[in-house]
Amino acid sequence: MPLLNIRTNQPIQPGAQPDILRVASALVAELLEKPESYVMVTLQPETPISFAGNQNPAAFLELHSLGLAENKTRSLSAALCQFTTTQLGIPPDRIYIRFENPQRHMWGWNGSTFG
Repeated sequence: MPLLNIRTNQPIQPGAQPDILRVASALVAELLEKPESYVMVTLQPETPISFAGNQNPAAFLELHSLGLAENKTRSLSAALCQFTTTQLGIPPDRIYIRFENPQRHMWGWNGSTFG
């Protein structure tokens, strides 16, 4: 049930969005060693974001995943920053990432929950 939310203040050409979503989905599945069939990615361009007192290119990512290990967040951060820099042109020092390991019973899917 990994979910990657990507918000950026940058515009993204509509034709580029499917490729960004595809690459992000495969990356999350690979990084978390989970089936891609459970991965969801959202992309929200042109979101008003102020970071460090200005509106220069920035992004806020959230990665939610059951069983997300705290000792993997540093390597996940590096990989997600590299992805965001490559795909969206946003420097790593303008990216925040929030990691969440929800309780299984607090994540619903298919009319039930995971716990």
